[in-house]
Amino acid sequence: MSGDTGTPGPGRNVALLRKQRGMSQATLARRAGVSVSLLSKIEIGDRALSQGVAAALGRAMSVTLDEVLGRAQPTPNSEEHLKELRSSIRRFDLPGEASADFALLTRELDELTTLRSNAKLSEVLRKTPGLLANATNHAHAVGTPPAWAIVADIYSAVYWLAARHRWMDLAELAVVKQRLAAERATPLVATVAARDEAGVFLNSGDFEGGLAVVDRAIVEAESTTSGLERTFGVGQLHLRGLTLAGRLGDRAEAERHAAAAWRRAGELPEDVRLHGIHFGPENTAHHLVATSVDLDQHRKALEVADQLNRHPPTLPATRTGPLHLNEARAKLALGDRDGALESLTRAWGSAPQLAKVHPHSQELLRVLISLHRRSNPRLTKLAKSAGVTV
Repeated sequence: MSGDTGTPGPGRNVALLRKQRGMSQATLARRAGVSVSLLSKIEIGDRALSQGVAAALGRAMSVTLDEVLGRAQPTPNSEEHLKELRSSIRRFDLPGEASADFALLTRELDELTTLRSNAKLSEVLRKTPGLLANATNHAHAVGTPPAWAIVADIYSAVYWLAARHRWMDLAELAVVKQRLAAERATPLVATVAARDEAGVFLNSGDFEGGLAVVDRAIVEAESTTSGLERTFGVGQLHLRGLTLAGRLGDRAEAERHAAAAWRRAGELPEDVRLHGIHFGPENTAHHLVATSVDLDQHRKALEVADQLNRHPPTLPATRTGPLHLNEARAKLALGDRDGALESLTRAWGSAPQLAKVHPHSQELLRVLISLHRRSNPRLTKLAKSAGVTV
């Protein structure tokens, strides 16, 4: 059984980039600090490429993480929406006539947030350009912090959308504008903007830089927020730090951020959503699963995931989809191919648009196809949904 896609998966892309640079596997492995055996398995599809290893390989080849993982190709329809979105972003300081009031913009932002939470990527892209233009015009007209908070929250959604597709030029542009809007809003909005700024470092493979952004933002949030806003803002920054430390492979730093996040989460009876993102006990557990896999603590990841799966989820598809992907990663690492396929299938069922572009999903599917030397109807069906020829 073999597979191929219109664009190579992350692991196969490593081989293409390496050969383009005339590098041998031994040379690349040595420069990246990985074994030749691991690199060979990644390239042929017998081992999934983690983002931590991908970042190391990217640095060794002088390419960015998004180049290694591969950028999702926009469809013809999304290409037009992207042009409209870039036009709205470009006109940040050239507002037009305000045609929407605060109440309408609030309702439309709620709709956008729901689409984001449900991982409806194409719908988010379709709705964002017009809403961003209207919100920016309104904020310039009234100049109030709540109006600018709406603009910043929309840019947070733009960052999220761009990062999911590895459109890092758009992601970086979005967080710059988000920060400008946040400076005219509230301290908590500025904290969320800092979280997304650290996310750009995360998605670009500069994990140490992202941790520096997080630490700086935590100090700022501790002094500018209070009550629920401090709990929420500082807590979600520690979750970003946890992810960054896991990708860096720094277990001590990951444990520090995890402990701090749990302390903040303990101040909340349940997860809350502010400015389009969640924080609380359940989301902290979700992040712990992902980071445990990044740190090769696969049994720990599955234990936490099992605890989460014993109760009906309260978080939306944008969190449950990645949870199942991380379960699949852990199971595959432990040699449970059938269990990995089961979790991967659940990820696709929970958030199909997200799974289609997520590098973990692409790698899991590629490796499972490579490892299954016999016909597997469930895998064949999933590969067809993903556009992979089996």
